Amino acid sequence: MTNLEVFVAAMTLFGLVAGSLMNVVISRLPRMMEAAWHTDCVEFLELAPSRRPARFTLGHPPSSCPACGHQISLLENVPVLSYVALGGRCSACHWKIPLRYPIVEICGALVGAVAALHFGIGAAAAGACVLGLGLLALSAIDFENQLLPDAITLPLLWLGLAFNLFDTFSTLRDGVLGVMAGYVVLWTVYHAFKFVTGRSGMGYGDFKLLASIGAWLGWQALPGVILLGSLAGAIAGAALVACGRASRAAPFPFGPYLAGAGLFMLYCGDNLGPLLAASLAATT
Repeated sequence: MTNLEVFVAAMTLFGLVAGSLMNVVISRLPRMMEAAWHTDCVEFLELAPSRRPARFTLGHPPSSCPACGHQISLLENVPVLSYVALGGRCSACHWKIPLRYPIVEICGALVGAVAALHFGIGAAAAGACVLGLGLLALSAIDFENQLLPDAITLPLLWLGLAFNLFDTFSTLRDGVLGVMAGYVVLWTVYHAFKFVTGRSGMGYGDFKLLASIGAWLGWQALPGVILLGSLAGAIAGAALVACGRASRAAPFPFGPYLAGAGLFMLYCGDNLGPLLAASLAATT
C-alpha cells in the first residue's frame, strides 16, 4: 500500500470512530444544556432546588439503553457492525435503536475518507475532517432539537481561524472577515424579517454557524453557502409541507442546509462559478 492509501484508510477509521463519539454528543449535549438552563433559572429566581441533579456529562453515566437501562458493552458499541449484528435492537429488551446511529457513523467515515482523498496527506485533510465532523454533529442536533450549541459552533470558529494562521483554507484576514460577514448578514436578515412579519425566521445559532464557516473558508465562500443553503432548505421545506409532514408555521432547522452548503463550498467552491455560468448559458 502507498502512503496515501494508508492515510486514507486511517482517516476513514478515525472518522468512523469519531462518528460514534459524535452520536454521544448528539444525544447528550442537548440534555446537558437543558439541565444547565434549569439550574441557572433556579439560581436566578432564588428557588430551592427540588432535588440534587444527578451527574450527567458526555462521559457519565456509561452508555445504556434508554428503554430498559441495559448498560451497553464494548462489543455492542462497535460502530456500524454492532448495529448490524444486533439487528438494530437492544440485546436486552429489543428496543429499536434509531437509524440515526449507524447513519452518523457512516457519515463520519465518509468525512474522513473524502478529506484524505481530496487534500492528501497533511494538515488540510485533518482540518477538513474536523470541520466535517463538527458540521455533522451540529446538523443532527439541529434536526432533532432545533439547537445549534455554542459548545460546538464557537470552538469550530476558533479552530477555523487557527488553521488559517497558515493559510490552510483561506488567509487569516479573509477568515476574520468571513466571521464578521457571516454573523452580520444573517443577523440583518433575522431582524429585517422580524420587523416585517413580527416573527423570528431563524435562531442566533444560525448566525454563529455561518460565522464559523466563514472562519474556515473565508468571506468569499459565504455568498455560495447562503445561496445553496437557502435553496436546499426551501426545496426541503416545500417538500415536507407538500407531503403533509410539516406545516408552514412549524419550526424548521436551517443549520443542516448551511452545513451541507459549507461542505460543498469546501470541496467544490472553486468550480461553483463555472458551474453557475454553464447553467445560465444552458437556459438561455
